[in-house]
Amino acid sequence: MNEALLRSLTPSVLGILVRRGADFAAAEDAVQDALVEAVRVWPAGPPRDPKGWLVTVAWRRFLDATRADAARRRREDLVDEEPAPGPAPAVDDTLQLYFLCAHPSLTPSSAVALTLRAVGGLTTRQIAQAYLVPEATMAQRISRAKRTVSRVRFDQPGDVATVLRVLYLVFNEGYSGDVDLAAEAIRLTRQLAAAIDHPEVAGLLALMLLHHARRAGRTASDGSLVPLAEQDRGRWDTESIAEGIEILQTALARDRLGEFQAQAAIAALHADAPTAEETDWVQIVEWYDELTRLTDSPVVRLNRAVAVGEADGPRAGLAALAALDDSLPRHAAVAAYLHERDGDLTTAARLYAEAAHKAPNLAERDHLTRQAARLNACR
Repeated sequence: MNEALLRSLTPSVLGILVRRGADFAAAEDAVQDALVEAVRVWPAGPPRDPKGWLVTVAWRRFLDATRADAARRRREDLVDEEPAPGPAPAVDDTLQLYFLCAHPSLTPSSAVALTLRAVGGLTTRQIAQAYLVPEATMAQRISRAKRTVSRVRFDQPGDVATVLRVLYLVFNEGYSGDVDLAAEAIRLTRQLAAAIDHPEVAGLLALMLLHHARRAGRTASDGSLVPLAEQDRGRWDTESIAEGIEILQTALARDRLGEFQAQAAIAALHADAPTAEETDWVQIVEWYDELTRLTDSPVVRLNRAVAVGEADGPRAGLAALAALDDSLPRHAAVAAYLHERDGDLTTAARLYAEAAHKAPNLAERDHLTRQAARLNACR
């Protein structure tokens, strides 16, 4: 009997039951019943799909317990009058599950990876791309996290910073990847903002709203990507933009700046500009300087190079880019854009083709391929 396997599967099975609608306590009881059943029957004939078996048995145990509890309540609480009309309130323990997966026994990076995999539904490859590490490295990290939490009880919730990081990565995958999780991330962040008075929670919610407000303009009718400068700003959600800016201004007024507030400030400057030409790139560079100070992230430095190229000219942007590792994701795409703005179409076309080869998704690959073809046709 592989007890280690059972322990490693427990968080994932628990997460599936909660997403199906089980409240956390009932789901935990059902999973424990399924584990006991597995210990009893697996030695005689282990299943081909242990996780699927556990999910099926646990869900049946949950349904049986729910029906039994409902029947007991009817017997004990029968009254003469009809119940009040209207839908029954839904129980949503998803945010609680996020906190529980961010267990103090895990490092923040491992807690984020485990939660994204077990609760967020992202693949190991998607999480690895978000962290800029090889897929094999992320698979090992998640496996170690599973082994760690299998030896502890989920009675100590994780901290807010780790949960915010998870929500941020889930939103990013939903916004730009193959799995649409953006709306769910916004919903959970709203719940968190209502429960916790924290400027970075507000900053993250503002950032999500401002990015999501531009979503309709990001793709053309044929599904192709539309660069920010070319988007139809009439398709942007002005109510979400106004809400995001108001939330951000309230958070900034507290003078406790964090990375999500700084990112939201950059997004607000883009969203508030009537046209691309009226974008305040100088102020955007200043916010990127703040963000670099807060995070020292290579991705932030890459985006800052673009902003510098807009504020001070493409050669200044290329100079900022030269200080970065050229293996950084989207480095070639940024270099191509700056070389094109500088008039070097040959180099730009080559770099667009290189960037297309490295693109993380089909839509981005198609966009970069078209950019390379457009420049090649001009020469």
